[in-house]
Amino acid sequence: MAVKPRLHYFNARGRMESIRWLLAAAGVEFEEKLIQTPEDLEKLKNDGSLMFQQVPMVEIDGMKMVQSRAIRNYIAAKYNLYGKDIKERALIDMYIEGVADLIEMIMYLPMTPRDEKDAKITQIKDRTINRYLPAFEKVLKSHGQDYLVGNKLSRADIHLVELLYYVEEVDPSLLANFPLLKALKTRISNLPTVKKFLQPGSARKPLLDEKAIEEARKVFKF
Repeated sequence: MAVKPRLHYFNARGRMESIRWLLAAAGVEFEEKLIQTPEDLEKLKNDGSLMFQQVPMVEIDGMKMVQSRAIRNYIAAKYNLYGKDIKERALIDMYIEGVADLIEMIMYLPMTPRDEKDAKITQIKDRTINRYLPAFEKVLKSHGQDYLVGNKLSRADIHLVELLYYVEEVDPSLLANFPLLKALKTRISNLPTVKKFLQPGSARKPLLDEKAIEEARKVFKF
């Protein structure tokens, strides 16, 4: 029986969530070893499990992988979610970098000081409807296919749909003028593996709240 990947991170989305999405979409069962105390983190550092002294870390195929991009690249390649040739891979990488730009902004919104939050939300909304979503809508419109690259499910679709869920948490109306993206979100969400991940009680993490932020501060001392 194959050993399940084991994910080492604290009990929140952060940089591990896109890895969870990717494994779930690929139909890969995984385990989580939650980092709940400073001692848990120190143990990983002291036993040599963290090459750069930081998480996320994923144990997979006999490796202890760090750096979230490297981890996602490996998973995508292993489960045939990374295009059929270098041109498709280049497009996938390009789309993913755009997704990451906006996800980063939304990811850190809960940690934004209260007096800066309204301005940050305004910036996120502006970037969402005037920069990022129009670009992805244009890609889908340009080829009229069901998926972003090669008319086949790839990591680009998975990460984009993860982003769309984040966007809806900021403001559901932001998707109103992007019918092709809404259709993509529905299409990917209805895939059996993704549908399972979206159900209550799955490994998908909720929106970061004050309690989770405080717990993270205690562990990571920031």
